[in-house]
Amino acid sequence: MALFPQSALQPGVRKREVFGWAMYDFANSGYTTVVITAVFAAYFVGGIAQGAPWGAFAWTLALSISYGLVMVTMPAIGAWADLHAAKKRVLILATSGCVVGTAALALTPRVDGFSGVLVAMALVIFSNTFYSYGESLTGAFLPELATADGMGKVSGWGWGFGYIGGMLALGLCLAYVLWAQSRGLPAAHFVPVTMLITAVLYGVAACVTFVLLPERAVPQARAEKSSAWRQLRSTFREARKYRDFMWLLACTVSYQGGVAVAITLAAIYAEQVIGFVPNETMVLIFVLNIAAALGAFVFGYWQDRIGHRRSLAGTLLAWIAVCVIAASVTTKGGFWWAASIAGLAMGSSQSAGRAMTGVLAPPGQLAEFFGLWTFATRLASIIGPLSYGLITWATGGNQRVAILATAVLFVAGLLMLLPIDMRRGREAALRA
Repeated sequence: MALFPQSALQPGVRKREVFGWAMYDFANSGYTTVVITAVFAAYFVGGIAQGAPWGAFAWTLALSISYGLVMVTMPAIGAWADLHAAKKRVLILATSGCVVGTAALALTPRVDGFSGVLVAMALVIFSNTFYSYGESLTGAFLPELATADGMGKVSGWGWGFGYIGGMLALGLCLAYVLWAQSRGLPAAHFVPVTMLITAVLYGVAACVTFVLLPERAVPQARAEKSSAWRQLRSTFREARKYRDFMWLLACTVSYQGGVAVAITLAAIYAEQVIGFVPNETMVLIFVLNIAAALGAFVFGYWQDRIGHRRSLAGTLLAWIAVCVIAASVTTKGGFWWAASIAGLAMGSSQSAGRAMTGVLAPPGQLAEFFGLWTFATRLASIIGPLSYGLITWATGGNQRVAILATAVLFVAGLLMLLPIDMRRGREAALRA
């Protein structure tokens, strides 16, 4: 914990509390790495859906439904948690839901036929919804722990812990997969075990958070009752006064849709199109996570030197190159090049977008404007993968066309970046 000074923390906050908070990033990263990206995604399409042309669409539909549920319900859940000072209680419930849902995915190979597809989709919707609740709630603790000047340091420390946790979960799963394959066991045997490994690691590591992280908020006497959509409309009306921020939201929906495709479909593409086997896919995702961590860290210094908008534009160009390379290569070596560039671009593009949001958001309304940014990223998580799945289905399972079409999202994001004037947007934010 010597990576940042005590001055980065709010008065009375101890470093062990920050460690407990960062451990939640460590805990939940295994879910996205193993379930959403590396293992279960590919197994769902190739094993449960048996490689059917609609398999990728069914996978993206399940994720889209979960993201839609989160978009509709999370503002109201957050408001209730603030009103009752219950962020930690709700975080425990959300974590329990995701852990149980992840463990239940181990049962999916036992259900045959289309019923198995429906059961797997239902469990993915359930687990991913609760995962998203936990991700949002843990972020709400950050302003209670860090000062404005220390927010980046503390957040970055948690981000780094997240990559370590994701790689640990994937490493344990990879070790078991290699052991199982050496004994001739099929994916229907070792994939369920990886779900149990992920669920146990998530639950055990999250307990550190629950022990060390206190609930510092106090219950409010009363609050205005409003629906999630009414709250969203109110915040959106306020944000419309800031045209540069609104262009950033549009840009975010577009390019983050492409990023969501990479996160949710990389393993499926690697196995279904390029010919990777499960253990090779897991190594690929492991290396991609390392590249993403390096990209986010190094890029943070670069973007401060050349400017946020120019930096994001550079990463979007890199993403376009990734789509073109991935759509055209036929060898595993060629796809490794695409994956390496994607890893670097993933960490850097997400870092740049969040930094731009911080610059353009009025200092007195940070939570509201970051809430809109979160809404945009969730909407992107629906648009990108669902479009990929629909194109794959419409072309009879041709994922090369789908990945090439994903480049359009990055091109659109690049075009929407052009009208943004960071200086003008910052002045508008400060006037507020």
